[in-house]
Amino acid sequence: MQIQLNGPAPAPRRRGRGAAVLGVVGELLITAGLMLALFVGYSLWWTGVVADRQADTAGDRLRDTWSAPAVPGAPAAAAPPVYAAGDGLGFLHVPALGRGDQTLIRMGTDPAVLNEGVAGVYEGPYRSAMPWDAQGNFTLAAHRDGHGARFHDLDKVVPGDAVVVETRDQWYVYRVDGSLPQTSKYDTGIIAPVPKGSPYTGPGRYLTLTTCTPVYTSRYRMAVWASLVRVDPVDAKRTPPAELR
Repeated sequence: MQIQLNGPAPAPRRRGRGAAVLGVVGELLITAGLMLALFVGYSLWWTGVVADRQADTAGDRLRDTWSAPAVPGAPAAAAPPVYAAGDGLGFLHVPALGRGDQTLIRMGTDPAVLNEGVAGVYEGPYRSAMPWDAQGNFTLAAHRDGHGARFHDLDKVVPGDAVVVETRDQWYVYRVDGSLPQTSKYDTGIIAPVPKGSPYTGPGRYLTLTTCTPVYTSRYRMAVWASLVRVDPVDAKRTPPAELR
């Protein structure tokens, strides 16, 4: 004879409709959070990896053209070259940024240019002067986050710091004289020939570096201004100036 020690099993409890809805909402929120994390990782890390590779390749190509032997019988250049959008013209070195490397300089500030991990030369609203021009403002922009983030630490550059522009034949050595921590992204005066808000009151040979601020946003712009100190010729070994040693 069997003796039943337990009563009949209780009927399973049915989840209420509200609980089911909350479960679905929770799963959607978790999924959305994961997607957001993946997007942030893509924007800040993977785009940087891709941009660095693109910039390294383009920089190597530019240096290859510099080292190419002269064509026998070719006429010597009578004037500095004219660059089109996207062309590489040299390299930017900013020791205070602490990257320990170089930043390729290319013409243009469109995303197609800047997203390849370079510093872009403004072509408007004020067309940038070139370092070799007798006077003017050589104006550059680069990303602060993602896509190489070449100017991520631009806020650490202070008056007295050196900035060097390297071209095929010259080292242009600048000294930082001032900065503007924040201004409207519509403030075009910061890249004027005599930049508005800078320490300069008249024409000269200037350099302006710009990027977005605050970090991880593009709401405002910041600027760093420098003036030319000297120009050193490039020797056969491309020995860098003392500021980069």
